[in-house]
Amino acid sequence: MAQNKRTMIDRKYHLFDAKDKVLGRLSTQIARLLMGKHKVGYAPHIDGGDFVIIINSDGLVVTGKKNTDKMYHRFSGYPGGITSINFEDQMKKDSRKILWQAVYNMLPKNALRGKMLRRLHINKGGEHEEKIIHVTHE
Repeated sequence: MAQNKRTMIDRKYHLFDAKDKVLGRLSTQIARLLMGKHKVGYAPHIDGGDFVIIINSDGLVVTGKKNTDKMYHRFSGYPGGITSINFEDQMKKDSRKILWQAVYNMLPKNALRGKMLRRLHINKGGEHEEKIIHVTHE
């Protein structure tokens, strides 16, 4: 009897409070949970990760001089179409994009990355919509 692999995956909800957390260290923890590397039956070709909910993304911090030196670039595809913004300005504009971009770059560059990112929910404030949280990270 064949079993559906989707029903065999046990997904849990993890809650992170990003206030006063370092961006890179938090992003690596989140990427590991989204990929499912913390589970015994981890296989890189199976999307077996968990859901991750992040609150207080406005409270993220970075080490060193990244607050003024780190730049985020976008390119429209047209000549001269590059747009750059530094970390401080991006935090004022939308802090969720900073965390999303950091996690995005840490996930594997294949077809599973989009599925993993759909399980990532980032909130600016301290509220979230999920009612069942299995693991809370401090």
